[in-house]
Amino acid sequence: MNHRDTALALVVVSVWGANFTVIKLGLDGVPPMLLVAMRYALAALPAVFFLRLPIVRVRYLFWYGIAVGVGQFGCLFYAMHIGMPAGLASVLLQSQVFFTLIFAAITLRERVSGAQLAGLWLAVSGLLLIGYRSVGTGLVPIPLPAFLFTLAGAASWGLSNIIVRKASAEAAQKGDRLDMFSFVVWSSLVPPIPLFLFASVLNPQESMVEVVTNLDGISVFAIAYLAFAATLFGFGVWSSLLSRYPASQVAPLSLLVPVTGLLTASVALSEELSMSQWIGSFLILCGLAVSTFGFPKVLSYGPTK
Repeated sequence: MNHRDTALALVVVSVWGANFTVIKLGLDGVPPMLLVAMRYALAALPAVFFLRLPIVRVRYLFWYGIAVGVGQFGCLFYAMHIGMPAGLASVLLQSQVFFTLIFAAITLRERVSGAQLAGLWLAVSGLLLIGYRSVGTGLVPIPLPAFLFTLAGAASWGLSNIIVRKASAEAAQKGDRLDMFSFVVWSSLVPPIPLFLFASVLNPQESMVEVVTNLDGISVFAIAYLAFAATLFGFGVWSSLLSRYPASQVAPLSLLVPVTGLLTASVALSEELSMSQWIGSFLILCGLAVSTFGFPKVLSYGPTK
């Protein structure tokens, strides 16, 4: 990639990493399901009026919207609402890579390589370490439901990746290419309705209209950031880069998301991790690197002579 596009990719990675801190700030003033619903409502409208409907069956848009909006972010926002730290959430959510591998092996009959299995083993070791040493005790105690909901969000992200793979393959069979940015925007019409319903059930004592009409500045910023920066800008730039460069040049940069997530949470929220949580996070990131690059490239990475 040229310098300009590399810089753009790094900006997107930073925006996505800071996304977790912004979620935490937004949850201080807005219930979790309502915050996700407003994020997707704002991401969809009015953008759908300026983008063509992607050439894909409606069922793919529907199930992708459910998997990402309700499954991934509904679970993530709720997990952070009940105690999952922002920085740690940015790491744990990356386990979606391994859920994707498992789902692809089951549904698409894709072969899992030795490097991917080794990466999966490292990541699972990190998850177990974080879960065993963090739930209920330690420097940063995590409620067990928060830990499990975060993993459920990662699993839903993995499922959404399979939906995209199927939609892309079907479009390719017809000689078309799936416009991922349009796909994301149009699918954003799906989550608000079930999420608004969940919000009314989980917060029966709160009036949704009252919450919306009394948003403070931080809440407004959080909703705008999540909708425009993290969703529209992030996916727009990322989709553009993937359309112009090989995935092998673009996708690995997403490994920096948990790094920027941890740094942002540390600076903005003063979050601290215990030693076991740092080690667990390191194991997960190592697993991601091994799974993405394989053994030879990881072991040989370093300054060239």
